[in-house]
Amino acid sequence: MTVGAGISVADGNLMVLGNRVLSQVHDNIVVTPACGGALLNGAFIGVASHHKGSRTVFPIGKLQGLRFMCVFRFKMWWMTQRMGTCGQEVPIETQFLLVEADGGSDIDGGEDQAAATYAVFLPLLEGDFRAVLQGNDQNEIEICVESGCPAVEEFDGTHLVFIGAGSDPYEVITNAVKTVEKHLQTFAHRERKKMPDMLNWFGWCTWDAFYTNVTSENVKQGLQSLEKGGIPAKFVIIDDGWQSVGMDPNGIEWKSDSAANFANRLTNIKENHKFQKDGKEDQRVEDPALGLSHITNEIKVEHDIKYVYVWHAITGYWGGVKPGVTGMEHYDSKMTFPVSSPGVESNQPDEAFTTIAINGLGLVNPEKVFHFYDELHSYLASAGIDGVKVDVQNILETLGAGHGGRVKLARKYHQALEASISRNFPDNGIICCMSHNTDGLYSAKRSAVIRASDDFWPRDPASHTIHITSVAYNTIFLGEFMQPDWDMFHSLHPMAEYHGAARAVGGCPIYVSDKPGHHDFDLLKKLALPDGSILRAKLPGRPTKDCLFTDPARDGKSLLKIWNMNDFAGVVAVFNCQGAGWCKVGKKNLIHDENPGTVTGVIRAKDVDYLSRVADDKWTGDAIIYSHVGGEVVYLPKDASIPVTLKSREYEVFTIVPVKELTNGVKFAPIGLIKMFNSGGAVKEISWGSNESTDVAMKVRGCGQFGAYSSARPKLITVDSEEVEFKYEDESGLVTIDLRVPEKELYQWSISIDF
Repeated sequence: MTVGAGISVADGNLMVLGNRVLSQVHDNIVVTPACGGALLNGAFIGVASHHKGSRTVFPIGKLQGLRFMCVFRFKMWWMTQRMGTCGQEVPIETQFLLVEADGGSDIDGGEDQAAATYAVFLPLLEGDFRAVLQGNDQNEIEICVESGCPAVEEFDGTHLVFIGAGSDPYEVITNAVKTVEKHLQTFAHRERKKMPDMLNWFGWCTWDAFYTNVTSENVKQGLQSLEKGGIPAKFVIIDDGWQSVGMDPNGIEWKSDSAANFANRLTNIKENHKFQKDGKEDQRVEDPALGLSHITNEIKVEHDIKYVYVWHAITGYWGGVKPGVTGMEHYDSKMTFPVSSPGVESNQPDEAFTTIAINGLGLVNPEKVFHFYDELHSYLASAGIDGVKVDVQNILETLGAGHGGRVKLARKYHQALEASISRNFPDNGIICCMSHNTDGLYSAKRSAVIRASDDFWPRDPASHTIHITSVAYNTIFLGEFMQPDWDMFHSLHPMAEYHGAARAVGGCPIYVSDKPGHHDFDLLKKLALPDGSILRAKLPGRPTKDCLFTDPARDGKSLLKIWNMNDFAGVVAVFNCQGAGWCKVGKKNLIHDENPGTVTGVIRAKDVDYLSRVADDKWTGDAIIYSHVGGEVVYLPKDASIPVTLKSREYEVFTIVPVKELTNGVKFAPIGLIKMFNSGGAVKEISWGSNESTDVAMKVRGCGQFGAYSSARPKLITVDSEEVEFKYEDESGLVTIDLRVPEKELYQWSISIDF
């Protein structure tokens, strides 16, 4: 028997806390206990093998009859989810696998029933190699180990996959990643990273509004348009289109109305003529005051913009940095032709990668890449730029040949990038994009925001429900490393409310890419306040426990529920996402059901896994549930549930608040700003008074209708010590007051309620 703290291989079975997870485990599989770390029940899996090679596949054992959820790369840049019950359903390029080792009765029953056991598998980086999981037609889980360089063949192989186990899936995953953090010492967990302040403000991105045709004038138009409607953007992302780029004379162009020309290369670190004051094509103005700074200064002064970010690829531009170009010779850029790994190659083809592979990429010498980033970022910082969206990150995995392999190259680039960000953008101003590979995730010590799925595709009807499910399930893994970013969306779009509700519970930045004049301000007012701030939930939004192994995109019967926390309440958004998914046969997103039916599920207080953390120690388990779309207040006794029924592409958002019993027997629960999606995000402080007093005192941010549940009609409500009128519904217990727009930014009203 090989033992690793609750995880062992015995009689050919991989046992996890007494439950068999894999059978017919191969003799060369070794288990090493995890030393220290955050997880008591954890171990590393590896292989005792004399094999060597730049790419090797090892079977571990058979997975049969147990529910699993995994996230895998369906194309070079991005992951999505897959559910199943046997090994052959585990896709190639699986980077995270969660198995229900013992179902217990946790989902439907009460506290006295057996809890489930969960096992998480994390394929790791070991030396110069990267491991991923995949299934074979014998239902075996395999470890695929590759270096990305034909010359890099030797590896140890003992610490290829980490397995963690326990009864709370979220805790198991968090503690597993923290244990791996201690083991690898090459990355940091999200909780230890500085979050950039732009996350807390409403923003606008230029991409869908203008694509690469964007000009400095367009930036002003977009910001003016939002400000005019009363919901001002406070951060802006100037996406692809501001840089100085050009094609090689013999290059093969990629043409598209809504994409960049992937054959272009960077020809100068400074902006192109469209972002120079009175700039003219093919004429470079060297005066920095007439460059990017003229637009950043103007929008910060005239539109009170707090943060301006710009886009660039991790290699400078899609086609890299043009070798030998005047002024950039010292970066020692060399033409390199990317080679995709066989695993990625077998999934969805990608036009960006294909174009880059044909034209080659100008790769900055890894020894000079810090100087490249530092010179680029210091110029941007001097022009008033506060951060960067760094895109196309996974391209590095295809360029490892001759550089010691993919892991070594990625780490060198990421270390240089983070050092430059730290030096030039003190608010940790970086958004990582097209970066869903473990080469990057396990090399990220500082980067704190990551785009969580493939793009918002406004004109692809199949993409919208897929977008929501992909982000939710990807976040289970990605959210341990960084705060997931759900991407921009359009406020004026048939699926706008659906996307907006999801972002309200994502804990993510909220930003749109509306064309000037194309806005739905009624929707935006559910997401942002007049001062441009948002009511951001505190965690990465993840699927509820009872959604972890169901398939809300394909099974025809499950809803997707996403939970998050505020200071004094939880929030759960529910979506009918049925009808579309990534097709493993067609290798693309497809609508498989044109008319998916109505789906019914249940909502409960325990859907918010951490709700007890914001209740006091006398909490009985009773909660108030407020439905945003329905506008209903429901008192929910402990362990009770209410049904929720949604038609295709419908959603609902529930604010869930623990009920507090005051000393006089009155039951009370503050809901928040009831016209906003994340109502409870407005409640910032509560004090319940002393034994002699039955006052409730709160600090509340924002404006509009504030609501609370009260089992008795209040005698008096004051706001900032002034008595105010209130409404009270005897039947539901809903008490409401109106809060005016405060004069100060981020102002908190003092609300006092007497009984």
